[in-house]
Amino acid sequence: MALYSEKVMDHFRNPRNVGVIEDADGVGEVGNAKCGDIMKMYLKIDDDIITDVKFETFGCGSAIASSSMATELIKGKPVDEALQLTNKAVAEALDGLPDYKMHCSVLAEEAIKNALDDYHSKQASKKE
Repeated sequence: MALYSEKVMDHFRNPRNVGVIEDADGVGEVGNAKCGDIMKMYLKIDDDIITDVKFETFGCGSAIASSSMATELIKGKPVDEALQLTNKAVAEALDGLPDYKMHCSVLAEEAIKNALDDYHSKQASKKE
């Protein structure tokens, strides 16, 4: 059996939504000191819908593939739906990750949740 699925390899070789959103409504950054992966997610949100999402990831192929797939899974979705995204859903969408690489999908989930937390705190500040 191959170590990585075709979907993992595709998202690693051809990552979707790479880059920065300069005027992002929410930004989340996470890192894993053990493996050295760092992930940053940028969200553009209009009327509670994620209209654009970009990422920057410094890490292994699994981290890049997880970031790419996670952006695909939340783009165009309502904020509440994006909050429900789990690392398991990211890994399943990639047709699986090796056990020792599952932390990469956890980072993707955490980066999105941090970006959504940032968005919500900015929204709360606007209302004050």
